[in-house]
Amino acid sequence: MRQELLARGVKESQLKLALREGRLHRLRPGAFVAGSDWDAAYAEERHLLKILAADAARKGGDIVFSHLSAAAVHDLPLFRVSLPFVHTSGPRTDAVSRPKSGVAHHGVEIAPHDRDLVEQVPCTSLERTVYDVIRSEVLETAVAIADAAFRQVAWDPVRRRYDETVAESWRAGLNERISRSPGARGIRQARWVSGFADGRAQLPGESVSRLYLVQLGFAAPRLQVPFVGPNGENWRIDFGIDDADAWGEFDGVGKYTNPDMLNGRTAAEAVLGEKQREDWIRGRSHRKFARWGMPHVASAEMLGARLAKFSIVPPR
Repeated sequence: MRQELLARGVKESQLKLALREGRLHRLRPGAFVAGSDWDAAYAEERHLLKILAADAARKGGDIVFSHLSAAAVHDLPLFRVSLPFVHTSGPRTDAVSRPKSGVAHHGVEIAPHDRDLVEQVPCTSLERTVYDVIRSEVLETAVAIADAAFRQVAWDPVRRRYDETVAESWRAGLNERISRSPGARGIRQARWVSGFADGRAQLPGESVSRLYLVQLGFAAPRLQVPFVGPNGENWRIDFGIDDADAWGEFDGVGKYTNPDMLNGRTAAEAVLGEKQREDWIRGRSHRKFARWGMPHVASAEMLGARLAKFSIVPPR
């Protein structure tokens, strides 16, 4: 905070110079973060820093962080969104966006059961957050956030199992909330996204891929399809595109760069392992196999063009 820096002997002129040179980044008036930390942060991390700065500046009251800001607090992906403001909601806010402070206020009542406290940050509950976002954001963003929320609720990381009973119970609660607001803005999209959401999608790129597959005319693909390897390995294939007799894999960059995912292998060894795995699956299943990455999901048309190169096209 500005006052803390000045109290440590940092002069106002030094502060301004650090901001000009990028050694400091301003989060909001009086709140800063090291420029190197800002540059290294992902979009979600940057927005969380802004939220923490806004939370520190609050003067009590009953507002909570909401919409995409609550999504960031709940560790949901902020996919293809621009976030000029931190979003708050509460009955006593004036529903005005203030560019100087970087806060957008939503003057709505937030019921006690729709409030949560995550890492000491007050925000809307996971269900309320998903409800708000899938009504107000573009379809790609909405699907990515909904899938991630379902994964939080129903994925057991220890047993590596997706609990469909838990997922459907949570979907029922979300649908019940949607049904209470038949004329609300964006409610038609919210209803569709709720029905489409599937927590077996592991990354935003997978969520958008399956959205585009449907938009291209494919049937909804199976997700994380089990396949037994040559030595009894329990492999999972991202997409079973059954109506085109094909498999699909979305390759996030982390598969070949993240040490946790490499498990001691080099990037070259990971690439070779994926190639051998793909060859085995293709040979055993006699199906076409396509891989794509984030550049190929810039639009449905781009994904369609990528799949066509592997002779994977929607049935006519």
